[in-house]
Amino acid sequence: MDQQTLQQALPEYFAPWVQALGLRVEAFDAGGVTLRLPQSGQLSRVGGMLCGQAMMAAADTAMVLALINHFGGFKPCTTVQMNTSFLKPLSGQDALVEAKVVRAGKSLAFGEIDIRGAEDGKSACRATTTYALL
Repeated sequence: MDQQTLQQALPEYFAPWVQALGLRVEAFDAGGVTLRLPQSGQLSRVGGMLCGQAMMAAADTAMVLALINHFGGFKPCTTVQMNTSFLKPLSGQDALVEAKVVRAGKSLAFGEIDIRGAEDGKSACRATTTYALL
């Protein structure tokens, strides 16, 4: 797996509105993937805070890329469950979305996502996910 392959998966497997988030692959390793979600007025609410919907979409997308990385290629999957906790507002900076595969079996995969400020490193959102592998 390489960074370019993971980046190319975004336009290949995700809807245009997800692509409009502007996600970029920052890093990856055997355990997961880190994406950068650029700060944008389109994704912000009153006070310049990154909206929760954008964070959840970025978390879900990052986890699918982490699964692509884990399996060495795309494996059809669908989100079964996503539990999200918003810890603090994220304003005036890009977000780093770190997705880690906790366990991937034959029919289900489990993951954890941490979204933090790219500048201050403080966690703003945590999510856990379950995917059905099709």
